[in-house]
Amino acid sequence: MVIQTPEAVMFWVLAPVAVLAALGMLLVKKAVHSALLLAWVMITLAIFYIAQDAVFLGIVQIVVYTGAVMMLFLFILMLVGVDSSDSLTETIRGLRPIAITAAIGFGGLLTSLIGRATVGRQPVGLEIANVDGNVQGIAGLLFSKYVWPFEIVSALLITAALGAMVLAHHQRTVARPTQRESAIARFRSGSLASAAGLPGPGVYARHNAVDVPALLPDGTPAPTSISATLKARGDMLESSQFQLDVVDTTVVEEK
Repeated sequence: MVIQTPEAVMFWVLAPVAVLAALGMLLVKKAVHSALLLAWVMITLAIFYIAQDAVFLGIVQIVVYTGAVMMLFLFILMLVGVDSSDSLTETIRGLRPIAITAAIGFGGLLTSLIGRATVGRQPVGLEIANVDGNVQGIAGLLFSKYVWPFEIVSALLITAALGAMVLAHHQRTVARPTQRESAIARFRSGSLASAAGLPGPGVYARHNAVDVPALLPDGTPAPTSISATLKARGDMLESSQFQLDVVDTTVVEEK
């Protein structure tokens, strides 16, 4: 296989950028930025796969890892919170030395395999393997010669997923209060504001009692924020004492 000039240019342009993105993924402080850098590394790998005639693997890299797994990571970050701090306390004693040893061993294994595959060997393309098609070539090797490693890796992935679920699960020690219990607690707190609850969305309120109208963005009272029953009884309070005066409006406009 002869390496063409455009392929070499693409490699020497994208490879350093991918390495810098991988280093930045480990060094940046925000998890969202790390996830985006990891997505860029995965896209670069997909481009390399497609350039080496591994079209199926490149498309799977984009659709599955970049499209599905990275979106799952981003959804988890949004649910947990971007600004949430990481806990550096070890929940399992001795886990950090084991992780460091395993990472060094895995890195040495990869270095050995890559060295055996590249040192002293001429690069070989996938033309012979892709004679009947790239998908057919992968299926022929995956479900014949490498069927047992494939099944073992699948079992390991399922075991890792179950282990993550077991470690992340925690038993609730206090029962979750029902809606009725929460309402009773608000009324027994002795505060009318707590009993009334928060004002509805889309309004500006300086008082959250049920008998005081909420204020619209222009400062006028919202007539639909008061129950019709309170209006009929005459129990509705005037909102003039809670409205913004001229001084407050000027200060807000200046800000």
